Amino acid sequence: MTITPIRIDFVSDVSCPWCAIGLNSLEVALSRLGDSVQAQIHFQPFELNPHMVPEGQDITEHLRQKYGASPAQQEQTREMIRQRGADVGFDFGVGMRSRIYNTFDAHRLLHWAGEHGNPALAQRALKRALFDAYFTRGQDPSSRTLLVQLAGKVGLDEAEAVQVLASGRYAQEVRDMEHFYQRNGIQSVPAVIINETHLISGGQPPDAFERALRQIVALK
Repeated sequence: MTITPIRIDFVSDVSCPWCAIGLNSLEVALSRLGDSVQAQIHFQPFELNPHMVPEGQDITEHLRQKYGASPAQQEQTREMIRQRGADVGFDFGVGMRSRIYNTFDAHRLLHWAGEHGNPALAQRALKRALFDAYFTRGQDPSSRTLLVQLAGKVGLDEAEAVQVLASGRYAQEVRDMEHFYQRNGIQSVPAVIINETHLISGGQPPDAFERALRQIVALK
C-alpha cells in the first residue's frame, strides 16, 4: 500500500471553541484514512483577542461587546458547541468557563514545543492539553504556572518551559507567523491548510475533513 505524506498547518487559538472541535474532527477524519496517509500536523498561532488585558475579561461581557450577543443567545451557542464537541469526543465542561484570557504565552510555549523531541507529537499533546485545561476544566491559559504544569504533563522539560516564558523567547517568531497568515488571508480560525496549498475553513465535521483529504491525496 502506498503511504502518502501530507503536511497540515492548523492555524488556531487556544481560546477558540471551534478550533477544539476542528482538531478532534480532523483527527477522526485522519483515523478513517488509516495507514494510507502519514500526516504531520504543525500548530500555527492566531490570537482572537491579541489586546486582551492580563486579567482577562468576563466571557458574557466580552461576547456581548464583540458580537452583540445576548445572554440567551450565548447560552444557545454554548449548547450547540457543547453538542458538536461531544459528537467528536471533546468535552466542553458545562459552566466551567467564565472568562476570556490572553493566549500569547501559550502560543510561545507551543512554538517551543514544536522544536523539541518529536516536534509534531509534542506540539499536538500540548495543544490538546491546553484545550482541555481551558474548555473542559475552565483553567486560565495565560497563567504561566499552569503552562509549565501542562508542559510537564505532556513530557516536556518544566525548567526549560519556565525559562522560555520568563525570557520572552519566541515572541518575535509567533508574531511573524501570525502576520504571515493574516497577510495570506486568514481572518478566522480554525484554518486548516493542507500541503501549504489547500485551505479548509472552520470547525468542520469529520465527514467534510475526510472528503477533502481524500480528494487532496488523489491529486498527488
